Amino acid sequence: MLDTGEARDFIRMETACDVSYKFPDSNNTFMGKSINISGSGILFTSKQFIDSGIALEVSIIPDRSITPPMVAYVEVIRTKEITPGEFEVAAEIKGIKES
Repeated sequence: MLDTGEARDFIRMETACDVSYKFPDSNNTFMGKSINISGSGILFTSKQFIDSGIALEVSIIPDRSITPPMVAYVEVIRTKEITPGEFEVAAEIKGIKES
């Protein structure tokens, strides 16, 4: 078995691509930046605080146009303020939307 030194089930990959997200039953879309992603979760920035337990539809927009965006359904695990008006959002991936 591969030993990655990672205490989690999946390796986290550093990313720095755009993320759009929206709340269920809403047409309002908000923007952020991904920090890292794994097979079970995503960490991204947001301009607003998002309560734990909230469901979101997140679209991860790759830097390369040949790669299509990935749309995932997530549950927010925690949000912390990293600078005034900027938050770091940790979310668990619950499902991937088929294209």
